[in-house]
Amino acid sequence: MKKLIALLLALVLVLGLAACAGSPSTDTTTDTDTTDTTDTTDTTDTTDTTDTTDTTDDTTAEADYTKVALITDVGTIDDESFNQATWQGVVEFCEANGVEYNYYQPTEDSNDARLVSITTAIADGYDVIVMPGYLFGATLGEAQNLYGDEAYFIAIDVGEGDLAGAVPGEKTTCFTFAEEQAGYLAGYAVVKDGYTKLGFLGGIAVPAVQRYGYGFIQGADAAAQELGVTVDMKYTYGNTFSADPAITAKMEGWYQSGTEIVFACGGGIYGSAVEAAVQYEGMVVGVDVDQHYIGESESYPYNPFVTSAMKGLQSTTVAVLSDLFSGNFSKYAGQINNLSLAEGDYVGLPTAESSWGFKTFTLDEYNAVLEKLKSGEIVVSNDVSAMPETTAVTVEEIQ
Repeated sequence: MKKLIALLLALVLVLGLAACAGSPSTDTTTDTDTTDTTDTTDTTDTTDTTDTTDTTDDTTAEADYTKVALITDVGTIDDESFNQATWQGVVEFCEANGVEYNYYQPTEDSNDARLVSITTAIADGYDVIVMPGYLFGATLGEAQNLYGDEAYFIAIDVGEGDLAGAVPGEKTTCFTFAEEQAGYLAGYAVVKDGYTKLGFLGGIAVPAVQRYGYGFIQGADAAAQELGVTVDMKYTYGNTFSADPAITAKMEGWYQSGTEIVFACGGGIYGSAVEAAVQYEGMVVGVDVDQHYIGESESYPYNPFVTSAMKGLQSTTVAVLSDLFSGNFSKYAGQINNLSLAEGDYVGLPTAESSWGFKTFTLDEYNAVLEKLKSGEIVVSNDVSAMPETTAVTVEEIQ
């Protein structure tokens, strides 16, 4: 009966969306072939959060939940950023533990469309729902009210400010990350490596993106003070998480006028920065996952990715699913969990030799500043209400 009600609700919502869009289509995009949907070798999240995982052999045998579904944000599961990294966490855990999994892609960017996908997944028997991205905050409260007895909800990158007053229930958990620390490390490293003409290209000005950007400024300022140099930084938001010709043109103007490296922070928006960079021998900082492999494409004359400011999307997804299926979900239940370097290696830069694109900045230097962040000797502000004050960095905000 619950599945029938869920299906009827999904039908009503889809018909409503179709009527608003003037289209007869009511099909929610899903991927039913879960055996070979993602290459998990190239974009593996190297952040180690295994200290939070408490797995046991044959953990799923007595579970009262059996199937995991991911609902995508505005991007896709191959966006080479947060959707893909979270999906790879689902794939990694489920394939290792024999758990059925799938993903659903909403038909449009709206709360109703996201709720339709959640409803459809639950009606299809998926009782663990993974949702990456702040946009799910507004949908989560309603999903809990409708299906709180039927499914567990794992919201990645969803914070208190995204929830529109909703409170996570007993079968819900949310995770946010200290992006300001990852941004700090990237800003510190590139200035230490000799770059003094920087740029920050954010996607949409939401707290997670702002924390990356403001941390980037703080790290650049700290390194510039240590070196006794001055740094210029252009700063803008593209108001999208996708590459766009207008954004590419803006980035071309930046590189042409002397910008050396741009932190491209916001899903697929990196495409605009990379396209512009390679025309002027510029460089790029990636985001969320180690994006170095993208620059290995034969379509680029050289690899423009110096480094990437990462957070543990994949490893956190694996950890919480492992705990859920081993009966340890109570440690997260009803909570908004903020993960920083104080809790573990949840943020950082890639340190593999193949991804280390710095000329002079060394791994020892990186580890030294990393330890200061972990110990609290260096504190990075996560306040996004105002641009950080700087001593050695001049920030030019560009609309």
